[in-house]
Amino acid sequence: MKLLLLGANGQVGWELQRSLAPLGELIVCDRHSADLTQLSPLSALIETQQPDVIVNAAAYTAVDQAEQDVDNAFLINAEAVGLLACKAAQLGSYLVHYSTDYVFDGTKSGAYQESDAVNPQSVYGKSKLKGEQLIAASGCNHLIFRTSWVFARRGQNFAKTMLKLAAEKDSLQVVADQYGAPTSAEMIADITALCLYKATQLSKESMLPDKFLENLSGIYHLAAAGETNWHGYAQYLIEKASSLGFATRVSVEDIQAVSTENFPRPAPRPANSVMNTSKLSSTFDITLPDWRCYVDRLLDELFPGY
Repeated sequence: MKLLLLGANGQVGWELQRSLAPLGELIVCDRHSADLTQLSPLSALIETQQPDVIVNAAAYTAVDQAEQDVDNAFLINAEAVGLLACKAAQLGSYLVHYSTDYVFDGTKSGAYQESDAVNPQSVYGKSKLKGEQLIAASGCNHLIFRTSWVFARRGQNFAKTMLKLAAEKDSLQVVADQYGAPTSAEMIADITALCLYKATQLSKESMLPDKFLENLSGIYHLAAAGETNWHGYAQYLIEKASSLGFATRVSVEDIQAVSTENFPRPAPRPANSVMNTSKLSSTFDITLPDWRCYVDRLLDELFPGY
């Protein structure tokens, strides 16, 4: 199996380099070798490589900037994704793509299911939803993983920002009225590889080599088990880091819970980003660990000397 990975230097893409490697020949592309704003070279790359699987971990993720940079957000998150989907359909390839909780408005009470009505409130969310729709319209075999609150040792994210601030400041204010599940890029990459492996094995058992079973193609919610809010997440991070010996100026008691209104942003954030992952779990026979599991791993990696 030949796999083409796009966005290889992002948080998820970096982990995918590791997790996808055992599945076959892996061609790794970052933004310099596969720029999603340059559609003709992107199309030529796919034609040249003829991959069995296209894994797109590239995206426009500057949520607030997208409110002013609408054209680029839609070019990368929608138009380029539509091109990938059409190429996958032409070649009979699989397309793996990552979407977001921002396709929902966040007003639901309870965890979002794949079948729930979408209603994005930001340019970023609208562009990601358009990408999903173009994939479905192309007719290609695909796995779309919606995820949220992604963190990793690599790159910038909430966890690393909180730890930095906790070492510098005497107190913190953190939003407590937005809920979700911190989800590790490492876990996302591992689940992606496992799903691809199981899908291809099921196809072979059904005497359809190199094809997805049609009922596997679709949208899946991929997030860690459990839920918290940003305030609870920050408290857990700092308490755990302190227990490992990391010197913080801020204690758990110094982290003040505030509302979203205290931190106005250009792009609205969903108040509820909790996602029901039972479809993924039942389809691929996967158990998703609690969010604290991978947060603990992150902290152990960040502070190995403590």
